[in-house]
Amino acid sequence: MEHSNHGSSNGRVSTAIVEPLPAQTKSVTTDSVEVATLPEAPAVAQDAELGQVQPLTPEPTPKQKNRKPLIFAIAGIGAIVAASFGYHQWQYASTHEETDNATVAGHIHPVSSRVNGTVSEIEVNDNQLVKQGQLLVKLDPRDFEAKVLQAQAALEAAKRQANAAQATIPLAAETTQAKTVQAQGDVTASVAAISTAQAAVEEAKTAIPSAQSAVAEAQAGIPVAQAQVSQAEATLQKAQTDYNRYATLYQQGAIARQQLDTAKAAYEVARAQKSAAEQGVQQAQARLAQAQQGVARAQSQLAQAQEGVASAQAKLTASKGGLQQATASGQQTQVNRAQYAAAQSAIAQAEASLKDAQLQLSYANIFAPSSGRVGRKTIEVGQRVQPGSPLMAIVESDYWITANFKETQLEEIKPGQEVEIKLDAFPHHTFKGRVDSISPASGSQFALLPPDNATGNFTKIVQRIPIKIAFDPQSIQGYESRITPGMSAVVSVEHQ
Repeated sequence: MEHSNHGSSNGRVSTAIVEPLPAQTKSVTTDSVEVATLPEAPAVAQDAELGQVQPLTPEPTPKQKNRKPLIFAIAGIGAIVAASFGYHQWQYASTHEETDNATVAGHIHPVSSRVNGTVSEIEVNDNQLVKQGQLLVKLDPRDFEAKVLQAQAALEAAKRQANAAQATIPLAAETTQAKTVQAQGDVTASVAAISTAQAAVEEAKTAIPSAQSAVAEAQAGIPVAQAQVSQAEATLQKAQTDYNRYATLYQQGAIARQQLDTAKAAYEVARAQKSAAEQGVQQAQARLAQAQQGVARAQSQLAQAQEGVASAQAKLTASKGGLQQATASGQQTQVNRAQYAAAQSAIAQAEASLKDAQLQLSYANIFAPSSGRVGRKTIEVGQRVQPGSPLMAIVESDYWITANFKETQLEEIKPGQEVEIKLDAFPHHTFKGRVDSISPASGSQFALLPPDNATGNFTKIVQRIPIKIAFDPQSIQGYESRITPGMSAVVSVEHQ
């Protein structure tokens, strides 16, 4: 058999059989290509561009000629089927927008501790289904219980201080009122005492000149009395002399007894007058002493009155001091009230501390934030955890599709349109859904480093816009526990 290679203008190379080959092996070199043939090789024709090998038959026999209508019929049917398939594909593509850049998304709730602690119990396992509020992890609560007791003790102490401060308020008020009344009475009494003492001073001052006049009068009476004494003494001496002479004469019988008696009576009278005059001197001296005592008494009364004024003034000063002290006690009442208010604030602070300690104690039990399945559990009993450190995750069964369509596909996509969903995990099941919402920005705008198109090396790139697609609840029945976030999907949105 002989092969020939022909180069065409479009680069296609074809090889055809010219005539039947003999039984022996021949090699033909054409265009520097050596082609080896094997004995009894079937006749073939090859199209290098299409990569198809077609057998070439020799001149058809009558039997083969009868098969031509069947082949043409089959080829026609194939052409009709291919045209129908192509038409349907074109029609589908013209009424649908499709993308395979889509994944299943869902709510994944991270579970972490809000306090420092040591894990004492773990109540769930990997992939376990839990309900919202179900206990997941227990931390050692002893440190938090001690803080609760400490806060309770501080609260009790604050309440006792507040009660003590509250009890002192009425007592201090009553004491202040009593002291104020007493001090005001003392001030009034002191003012009255000052007035009385000042009147006594004026009276004592008035009595002193009268006493001094009595002294002068008494002093003037003494010389008169002394003169009377001298006169009486002279009279007495004369009477005594006359009596002695008459006594001598009477003894001599020179005079009568009557004359002697008269002389004796005159003597006795003179002696009595002398005694009276001496007593008058003594009385004058006594009146002088009495008048001097009156002056001294009046001066003493003046001094006492002046002392009474000073004492009354001192009492007035003391009473005013007591009144000021009573006023200060009123200020102390205000201080006590301020202390009570501060104690009330301390109670509020202690209550807040107690609530915080109780809250910290409640954080020792970690509960499921939502219903779902446990995933990514990374803790063990005895592990020390810090606030915010991830312990596990709760994946809800509320899933949706995040499909990233090209911006050129968004013209016919609107919320509410029906969507066909094919998951790679379930290729033989078609899910239904609806367009829920369209992202307010492209994915690149939410990137950590968004592109800056204002630079000089700008290259236009078709952007992707995330679209949220909600599953039809009826279409995912039986697959709720098998669908997981992150699965790949192909979605097709039907135009309206």
